[in-house]
Amino acid sequence: MKCFSCFSSKKKDERNASTTSAGTNTEESSSTYASALSSAPQENPVENSPFPKRFTHQALAVATNNFRDVIGEGGFGIVYKGILERTGQEVAVKQLKVNLKGEQGKNEFNAEVMFLGRLYHQNLINLVGSCAYGEQRLIVYEYMPQGSLKDHLFDLKPGQQPLDWFTRMRIAFGVAEGLEYLHEKVKPPVIFRDLKPSNILLDENFNPKLSDFGLAKLGPEGDETHVTTQVRGTYGYHAPEYLATGRLKVKSDVYTFGVVLLELISGKRAIDHVRQANDPNLVTWGRRIFKDKSRHLQLLDPLIKDNFSPEGFIRAVAVAEVCLYEDVSARPTMTDVVVALGPLAVRPNENLSSISLPPLPDGMNTPEEASTS
Repeated sequence: MKCFSCFSSKKKDERNASTTSAGTNTEESSSTYASALSSAPQENPVENSPFPKRFTHQALAVATNNFRDVIGEGGFGIVYKGILERTGQEVAVKQLKVNLKGEQGKNEFNAEVMFLGRLYHQNLINLVGSCAYGEQRLIVYEYMPQGSLKDHLFDLKPGQQPLDWFTRMRIAFGVAEGLEYLHEKVKPPVIFRDLKPSNILLDENFNPKLSDFGLAKLGPEGDETHVTTQVRGTYGYHAPEYLATGRLKVKSDVYTFGVVLLELISGKRAIDHVRQANDPNLVTWGRRIFKDKSRHLQLLDPLIKDNFSPEGFIRAVAVAEVCLYEDVSARPTMTDVVVALGPLAVRPNENLSSISLPPLPDGMNTPEEASTS
């Protein structure tokens, strides 16, 4: 899902960045999701979270001032802010453009309701309920007052303060925890498949939550290494093996996380043909700099200035680099990423230049470590 605050409607939703089908399309039905996730663990569940409610269209019309309070719009549809009449709870109501997407839109609606109706974690958006009214499909979420990461990383308004280094690392750590839950705690694992700043929502304290599970997939089980499906998602965030073959792996999400982490470090978009016209692909640009330690500071967003931990910066760059390995087997797990980023998410009370960090976990080898092992 895109952000819950203002964002441009000029850009077309890029979920079909590649429509080439490689292998059998294994898009699951809602009943498959429901049965497979019926016993999923509920870590850090939202207090008093019952199974998502089914709302009437009239109730949501009342909540959103007859669908007038628009707070976001994109290729997927329109997001409205609402207040539930009975409880007074602030919510965001996403009205999907099902009529433009046909069965694809309905499948995304079913997937999102089924996943979020059974998965609870502090870093996943809380699903309040849904509504199916004729051809219309609406999803009701908790309201996230700070909008999306995209709003604070790329789309700064005049006078808006940029995210400081430690807030960025706290966001990266929270996103990593959310993905770790999906990959390591849920059986079968869930592959998010569409991680990007507009799908990372922020609460009043800038704690992140993953949103928009319309493209999420059940991952491989047992001896299986991947699921084969139509390539979907957003251009610039696809793992290379998925883009080339349609083989989606749990560590395809790890690669995408590396793209987002590099965006947090640099303040640059994954693909930008306007501001980065000479070098529009962030990963290609970043990989050239990874090779030369003397150039690493070129990766740092100039808006951060000098208010960052040098040791933390080195650690964050190392994590981004290993997540972006083309060799899938060499990428870390999200548990390794959580361990590596954990110390960076704590704002220190001491001199930034004197901070020392514990070593990286065993499952996360930097290029230097890999060459000596």
